[in-house]
Amino acid sequence: MSKYFLGSTLDDPIAEATRQWRAHGWEEAAPGMAAVTTITRVNRILVSRIEEALSPFGLTFARFEILRLLGFARDNELPMGKIGDRLQVHPASVTSAVKRLERDGLIERVPADHDNRIVLARLLPDGRKTLEQATRRINEVFTSLELDTATLQDLTAHLAAIRSD
Repeated sequence: MSKYFLGSTLDDPIAEATRQWRAHGWEEAAPGMAAVTTITRVNRILVSRIEEALSPFGLTFARFEILRLLGFARDNELPMGKIGDRLQVHPASVTSAVKRLERDGLIERVPADHDNRIVLARLLPDGRKTLEQATRRINEVFTSLELDTATLQDLTAHLAAIRSD
């Protein structure tokens, strides 16, 4: 007997919600509801794992992504606007995260040599050290997922359509 749904033989609350959706005449919406609810629940679980892995470095996933992006970039620097484009986030979010990383001594903001209207974020040596340590920790999260490689690749491909909206 499920502790979530008394009288139900289902132990999966999303399966029970799907059954209820169908029972109330929303058959067409039931698969979407189940998918969105599942993604939301999985997101919470994964964010928690990521936060735990990055907390020793004082990083959020957003700040880690910026460091990692700079670590991949030629000369370890990128224009602020390009960071937002590549991470698919609002410029204000990039600015906020970059300010925090700068305050922590991991990156610096400098004008571009060719155009001082363009601001570059540049990875500093302490940022490189933190990035390498944090990457090892977060890779432990990425490699410990309960799905095999082919399933992860299929999942990523299927969800890309929603992400690209």
